[in-house]
Amino acid sequence: MAKLFGLARIGRDAELRYTTGQDAVCSISLAFTWGKKGADGKRSTQWVDGALWGKRAEALAPYLLKGTLIAVTLDEVHIETYQGKNGESTKLSGKVLDIELAGSPSAAPAPTQQPAPRPAARQAAAPAQNFADMDDDIPF
Repeated sequence: MAKLFGLARIGRDAELRYTTGQDAVCSISLAFTWGKKGADGKRSTQWVDGALWGKRAEALAPYLLKGTLIAVTLDEVHIETYQGKNGESTKLSGKVLDIELAGSPSAAPAPTQQPAPRPAARQAAAPAQNFADMDDDIPF
């Protein structure tokens, strides 16, 4: 099967839904830019639909917001045919194997779910000697 990997921007906020068997599936629309810049100074864009499944879909959905830059690997990439407004159209689709947040959207709205409150900071008598003693500010 074909694989696709690279940097992409998310085209719309992720949509989390559940199958009849209660399996979580998160749909994301990805915009990959490719080729040389044209006369207008922009590169061509290839849109690809991706799907995350299971617990990863539930955990990542609040952070997959429109405009976010991600590094993504898609597996089982294939062409789907569908009936659009102007007749029959095609699109690329695939299953997300690996995903990493690489940047934030330009106007970052707050996620719909509130992150868990952080525990109170510890009062250290001496400066931290290793990185294990430091608090993480990473929300995921």
